[in-house]
Amino acid sequence: MASRDAPRDFVSLGMFIIDEFSFADEDGNPTGKTLAPQIGGGGTYAAIGARIWLPPSRLGMIIDRGNDFPQHIQEALDAYGADMWLYRDNPDRGTTRAINAYRGEHRGFEYLTPRIRISPRDLAGTRLARPRIIHFICSPTRAGAIVSEVKQENGWHPTTVYEPIPDRCVPEELPALKDVLPDISVLSPNAEEALSLLSMPLPPTKELIEEACRRFLEMGVGPDGNGAVVIRSGAMGACIAQKGQPFNWVDAYWSGPEGASKVVDVTGAGNSFLGGLAAGLVLANGDVRKATLYATVSASFTIEQEGLPRLTGTSNVKGEQQLEEWNGDSPHRRLRELQDRLARTKGTK
Repeated sequence: MASRDAPRDFVSLGMFIIDEFSFADEDGNPTGKTLAPQIGGGGTYAAIGARIWLPPSRLGMIIDRGNDFPQHIQEALDAYGADMWLYRDNPDRGTTRAINAYRGEHRGFEYLTPRIRISPRDLAGTRLARPRIIHFICSPTRAGAIVSEVKQENGWHPTTVYEPIPDRCVPEELPALKDVLPDISVLSPNAEEALSLLSMPLPPTKELIEEACRRFLEMGVGPDGNGAVVIRSGAMGACIAQKGQPFNWVDAYWSGPEGASKVVDVTGAGNSFLGGLAAGLVLANGDVRKATLYATVSASFTIEQEGLPRLTGTSNVKGEQQLEEWNGDSPHRRLRELQDRLARTKGTK
């Protein structure tokens, strides 16, 4: 077990949000459907994506806890392991909230309270200081400010997993992205975001996604161009690109007609994918392709229900080691199944 004083393997700089909901039909009339406030935020989903593989003592994120923090949400967070959450309490304000307003099939999203940004500087002097891997969700311009803060801390050289925020994946942000890419270990937009940044046509196809990967790599991802691009492509899976290597596709875990029936809500799937990727980088000694298998399994648990996946128990292995189960299934079993599936289709694990 990791020491409380040892650096964490993974920390997300993403936010915790309390999500509220409203439901209307296509004409804007309330449908009568209600949903209690839920745990939300890209940072939270990323942290749980990593938690599926790592114990609470090896990861974490900051939660800004206001004076209205619901008890049922506190209990739900505690169930994942209290040690992974670092609370900043502010009795003078409420917790960050957002409204998810559904009108027919369209979802609108709007913050109800001011956002509180989290930066690398906020980790200093806490048990989350100087982690091995950091994940951030923001505009390319903001990503530049984050990596600048990292560089100011002597001797800290974390792996950086960058998830561009959707509404800033526009061509105007491409110059700022080019500036920050040399400091990014893993760049991971989704397919639509990648094509939008590069002014490429929609809808995404595997050929277009591979071309987007190639263009990003040509810009120089990571120190000496040795970083990776992982474009998250929904039902098509994920495309992995690294300098000097062929494109590599990892299928979505829930794929095909049978898999489609398992997909309930894709909210947070990309965030949890990247938390799983970070955990995979730790467990697979930096191998991005192997890490993407862990990422794919994390996402598979996230899309099976509305909200976060549930930690449902443990199972014994050979009467000794205990492995956790999520949504009543073993992540390790899914990982082996995915490995076997890819081995059958591509001839290698």
